[in-house]
Amino acid sequence: MSKRRRLALCASIFVVILVAAVLLSAQTPANSPTDPRAFLNTYCITCHNEKLHTAGLALDTLDLSKPGANAEILERVIGKLRAGSMPPPGMPRANAATYRAVANTLENEVDRAWAANPNPGRIGAVQRLNRAEYNNAIRDLFALDLDVKPLLPGDDTADGSFDNFADTLSVSTAHLERYMSVARQVTRLAAGLPPAKPSIETFEIPLHVLQDDRQSEDLPIGSRGGMAIHYDFPVDGEYLIKVRLQRQYQDYLKGMGWPQQLDIRLDGKLLKRFTVGGGGKGRPAAASYAGDGEPGFAGDPEWETYMQLTGDAGVEVRIPVQAGSRVVGVSFVRELWEPEGLPQPVQLGRVISNDQVYMGYANVGSVQVGGPYQAQGPAKDTPSRRAIFVCQPPANAKSSAQERDCAATILSRMARLAYRRPSTKADVNTLLEFFDTGRKDGGSFDNGIQFALERMLVDPDFLLRVYRDPPKTTGSYRLSDLELASRLSFFLWSSIPDDRLLTLAERGELANPQNLEKEVRRMLADSRATEALVNNFAAQWLNLRQVEDVVVDPAKYPLYDESLLQAFQQETEMFVASTLREDRNVADLLNADYTFVNERLARHYGIPGVYGSRFRRITLPNHEQRGGLLAQGALLVTTSYPDRTSPVLRGKWLLNNIFGLPIPPPPPGVNTTLESKPGAVPASIRERLAQHRTNSSCNSCHSVIDPLGFSLENFDVIGGWRSIDESGKPVDASGTTTSGTKVEGLTGLRALLLDQPEQFPRTVTEKLMAYALGRRIEYYDMPAVRRIVRDAAAKQYRWSSLILGIAESPAFLMRAPHVAAN
Repeated sequence: MSKRRRLALCASIFVVILVAAVLLSAQTPANSPTDPRAFLNTYCITCHNEKLHTAGLALDTLDLSKPGANAEILERVIGKLRAGSMPPPGMPRANAATYRAVANTLENEVDRAWAANPNPGRIGAVQRLNRAEYNNAIRDLFALDLDVKPLLPGDDTADGSFDNFADTLSVSTAHLERYMSVARQVTRLAAGLPPAKPSIETFEIPLHVLQDDRQSEDLPIGSRGGMAIHYDFPVDGEYLIKVRLQRQYQDYLKGMGWPQQLDIRLDGKLLKRFTVGGGGKGRPAAASYAGDGEPGFAGDPEWETYMQLTGDAGVEVRIPVQAGSRVVGVSFVRELWEPEGLPQPVQLGRVISNDQVYMGYANVGSVQVGGPYQAQGPAKDTPSRRAIFVCQPPANAKSSAQERDCAATILSRMARLAYRRPSTKADVNTLLEFFDTGRKDGGSFDNGIQFALERMLVDPDFLLRVYRDPPKTTGSYRLSDLELASRLSFFLWSSIPDDRLLTLAERGELANPQNLEKEVRRMLADSRATEALVNNFAAQWLNLRQVEDVVVDPAKYPLYDESLLQAFQQETEMFVASTLREDRNVADLLNADYTFVNERLARHYGIPGVYGSRFRRITLPNHEQRGGLLAQGALLVTTSYPDRTSPVLRGKWLLNNIFGLPIPPPPPGVNTTLESKPGAVPASIRERLAQHRTNSSCNSCHSVIDPLGFSLENFDVIGGWRSIDESGKPVDASGTTTSGTKVEGLTGLRALLLDQPEQFPRTVTEKLMAYALGRRIEYYDMPAVRRIVRDAAAKQYRWSSLILGIAESPAFLMRAPHVAAN
C-alpha cells in the first residue's frame, strides 16, 4: 500500500471515530452517572414510580431541586444507598464508588438546606427520671451509695433502644406507691435515723457462678468463693451477719464431704472463722443421687439430716457496728490439691445445679445482714449527714425560730439541687410544713428534716424534667440555661447538676460556647461520666444488659457457666470505659489490640499466662482472632441461640448497631425457623440460609444481613474460636455483600467497617445523640449528625469530639415549637 493510500485510510478511520463520538455524546445524558437524577432514573424508578408506588416511594416525580422540602424521602434514599441494599438482588446495579458519590451529593444538598433553617426536633414536654437517673440523683444528693433500682418499677425501652426516651417513661400508680416507699427508706438512712424495726436483707449468689477462685478485690488474697457486700449501716447498733451455704435443687448442701474454713469479715477485719463440711455421720448417699429419693441410694438418716439441715447451722455472727458504708466480706480459705493415682472419670449429676459435688468445694449461697438490734440513736457523723446538715440549731435553742431558720437553710439548699433550679419561697414553705409535722409529738430536729426531705423526693419537680414553651413562640427557641444544665448532667452523668453547673446556669452563663465546652470537658473528666456512659449508654447500645439473661445449652457447651457470662460483661464494660477515659478514637472499639481478662476468660479465649480472678489489661497475641467489640464474648453470646450460632441475629445486630443501617422485622407469616428435619443429616447454617433466601420476600433483607453474620462464624455460641461448625463441617466465614464486596472473617469485617473512616463514628454519634436527647433520631437530625462527624474528623473521631459536637448542636440546645395536630 502506498504512503498516500495509508494516509487516506487513517484519515477515514479518524473521521468515523469522530462521527461516532459525536453521535455517542448526543445519545448520552448531559448529567454524569453520579448525578442523583440520572442515578434514580437508571436504577430506582422501575419500581419506585408514581404508578407502582413501591414502599410508598415515587422517585420519578421527586423534585431534587427542593432538598429541604423533600428531606424525609431523601434521607430514606440515602440510607438505602449507604446500605447498598437497593436495587434488590438480580436487578442492574452501579458500582460502590457510584453509590458513595450519589449519597454524598444528596447529603450535601440536604445539609445545605438544613443549615439555612435547622430543625432541632422536639422532645416531649415531660420526661420522668428513669431508675438509673433516680438512683444516681439519690447518690449525689445525699452522698449515699445505695442501689434502689430493684425497689422501683422497670423502665420500658423504645424499640429495644434506650430507657431514657421521654415518650416511653410513663407514670403509673405503681410508680407513685414505690416513690413514696423508697423516699422514706432513703431519707431515714441518709438522716441517720434508726429504722422503725429491725430488718433483714438477703444477698444471693446465682447457682451457676463458680466459686473456685477469689471473687472480689474486696476479699483477701488467698480466699476463694463468697462475696463482698457494700452495705450502708443506718445507725450505730448491733447487727447480724448470717451465711447460708449453697444447695442443689433438691436442697442438699454442696461440697460437704471434707472440712473447709469459712471467714466472715467487716472492712477486711476477720470477725470469725468457721469450719464447715466433713461432719456427716454414717453412710453417705451414692454420688449424684443426693435428694433423688431412689430406694437403696439414700444415705443414713444422720447423714441426710446433716446434708439438708444442720451442715450450715450457726454460721453467723452478731456484732456492734458503727453507722456508715462498710464492706461485709464472706469467703473460704482457698485450699489447693492435686489428686493422687490414676485419673478417674468425674461423676457428676445431670447438671451442675442437680449435683451435691460431695468431695468438691462448698459454696456460699447467700448472706443475710439483719438489724439494727439495740440501736444507739441517730448516727452522728456520716457522709450523708454531712451532705444534709450544713447547720445545726444551738443545743440550748430557746425558740423554734432558731430551729426553723436552720431548717430553712438546709431545705432551701437541698431543694435547689433536687429541683435543679433556684428554690422559691413557696418551695421552702411547703417543706417547712412537713418539717413542723415531723417535729411534732416529740420528734427531734433530725426527724423534722427527714420528713421534709421525704416530701421533697416525691415532688414532681424532682421526679420529672419539664420543658415549657415560652409564651407566643412561633419558631424554634433556645432552651433556658437551667434546662440546658439538666440536659447536660443527665446526658453525661445520668444524674442531677452539681453546684458548679447549677451556679453557671443561674447566672445565665452556661450557654456561652466557651463555658459550655469547659463544663463538658470538666464533666467528662469526672468518674461519674465514664460510669454513666458505660452502664447506661453502652450497656443498652451493645445489649450488655441481656448477658445475664442468656441461656446456653449445657449439653453442647459443658464448659459454660455464669462466671463466664459475668466475665464477658465485665470485659466489655472495662474495655469501653478505657476508651472513654483515654479519649480514644471510637474506631478503637473495633480495632483495638488489647482487652481486659481474668484467668477464666483468658483460658476461654486461649490466651496464656493469665492467672487469678483479677481483671487486667493485656495486649492480644492474635489480632486476627481477637480485638475490639466484635470478638468479645458478651456481643457474640447475646446474638446466638442456646445451641447454635445465628448469622441472622449477628448480621442484623451488626447492621443496626455497628453499621447504623436499620433492618425491618421479617414480614408477617414468614417461617423464620431454620431447624433440620428430624432424622435428616443436619445441614450447615449456611446451607439452611441459602434455602431460606430462595423466598423472594426474604432475599431482599437476607442478602444484606447474612454475609455480615457469616463473617463471625469462627466464633461459637459462647464466643470461643472454632474451625468446625455445629454440623461438623469446616467453618466458612466468608460472604459477599450485595455490592459485590468480599468479606473474609473477622479481619474482613473490620476492614469493611474501617474502609470508610466516617461510617462507624456516624453510627456512634446517632446512638449517642438519641441517648442525649431522650428521643429517637429522626430524618431532620441526620444533617446535624453528619456535621458532628465531619467536625470530629480533624480530632481523630475522639469520644470528646463527638460528645462536644452533640452538646453544641441545635438539637441539644434548642427545641422546635409545638405544632397542633390537624
